[in-house]
Order: sequence, then C-alpha cells, then structure tokens
Amino acid sequence: MKQLLFHIGADRYGLRLRDVVRVLPLLELKRLPLAPDAVAGLMDFHGQSVPVIDLSLMAGVAPGRQHFDTRILLVHYHGPDGATHLLGLLAERVLGVTDVDAGALADSGVRAAPFLGQVASDAAGIVQLVEPDQLLSAELRAILFQPEAAAP
Repeated sequence: MKQLLFHIGADRYGLRLRDVVRVLPLLELKRLPLAPDAVAGLMDFHGQSVPVIDLSLMAGVAPGRQHFDTRILLVHYHGPDGATHLLGLLAERVLGVTDVDAGALADSGVRAAPFLGQVASDAAGIVQLVEPDQLLSAELRAILFQPEAAAP
C-alpha cells in the first residue's frame, strides 16, 4: 500500500495515497475569525472554498511551523451523513510517497485520538496512519460544512 509520509511535530505519519486528492504548496489562507484554533483558514481550490486544518494542532502539539516542504494535503472527507467534502490538511515537512506492506500494519493499542490509525515500523521508526474521515468532531464538522441551502 502506498502512503504519503509527513511529520506532525517530530513524529512521522502517513495518509493512504488513495485518500489524497492533491498535494499543494503552502498557500495564503483566509483566516476565519472565531474559528477553533485547529482551523488554519480557507483556501480557494478552482473556485471552491475549502477549509484547511492544522494537523499539528489537531494532534495536540504546537502549531505546524512553515518549512520549505510544508504542504496542504487535499483529501476527500466523508462525513457520517454520507456527504463528501474537500478538506485541506496542513502538513509539516512532507517526505514523499513510500510503500508499506499492508500485512505490516498493526493496531497501535492506543486510542488517544480517533483519527490516528494503525502503525507500521521501518528502518526510520514507527509511522502511524491518519484516518481523514475520523479527523473532525461533530462540532467542528458542523462549523466547516454547512448544509447546502435549499433552492427557493
């Protein structure tokens, strides 16, 4: 299975490549007043307004620092209601794509954050999967993805 590797703080994480729509350079984001801290802002993606989440803040560490290799990972977020939305993930130090043997993935045994999934070990240490569909709490989802207004 192919994964896109990146850092949250000092630790390595991965997204299944099938979950990634696009990897974008760090763009200027529109700040959202009164939004929760983890919301880095909004970006314009081909005329569509897309919320961007700071993965470092979601993981409970210091805000992601901007590096040469900081990227916005655009993913499809599948809500529990079945709706699909574009969501940007601000990822510090994107490392690239690697192959991970699906058989090497194992349960971490820790349920600290619902969006942190299975782990695999390699020569550089442990990589933990991020599950995009588990990233947002009900409250944050309601703030970021308002239901479409009914046509008059």
